[in-house]
Amino acid sequence: MFTGLIQAVGQLISREALGGDLRLRIATGVLPMADTQLGESIAVSGVCLTVVEFDQDSFVADVSNETLTRTTLGALLEGASVNLERSLLPTTRLGGHLVSGHVDGLGRVGDVRDDGRSQRWFFSAPKKLLRYVAEKGSIAVDGVSLTVNAVDEYGFEVNLVPHTVANTAFASAVPGASVNLEVDLVARYVERLAVTKDWT
Repeated sequence: MFTGLIQAVGQLISREALGGDLRLRIATGVLPMADTQLGESIAVSGVCLTVVEFDQDSFVADVSNETLTRTTLGALLEGASVNLERSLLPTTRLGGHLVSGHVDGLGRVGDVRDDGRSQRWFFSAPKKLLRYVAEKGSIAVDGVSLTVNAVDEYGFEVNLVPHTVANTAFASAVPGASVNLEVDLVARYVERLAVTKDWT
């Protein structure tokens, strides 16, 4: 589990085709790696990946075809910036919201407008996901926990404060770019309970 509070902006160093899927090496930037262990999880732009190799400056993760086709990682080019977050501990402050690192679908960066020192970003999203997006609710975009300002039939709008823009991969995002979306866990489970209430 993650909080959606990005700890570092990393960079994709290499993509290696291996056994029909990919192995990625990612430079970790300022992400602390001293106590990293093999098999632990790191969220890469909102995608939960398992560490199979690491050193003080980078880590390696295998990415299945399922993940490659359902997230932005399949089209990620070497040198691209990525948001990084290590999995939370029981003692971690939950400053964002609970994020699983399991991407629900892809959206796209739309209009970006200045609003004081902040920015308002609009993201288009599939209609099947928008049913789970609520005004003042939470959503993870490329792993970043954001509060929804408004939602319509085409997508949703969020406000990014200067710190968020400067300390995430949003600093290099452009209109039309694909983003990973993960809706709030509670919304999915509430729907599941409503659908299966007559199963007993």
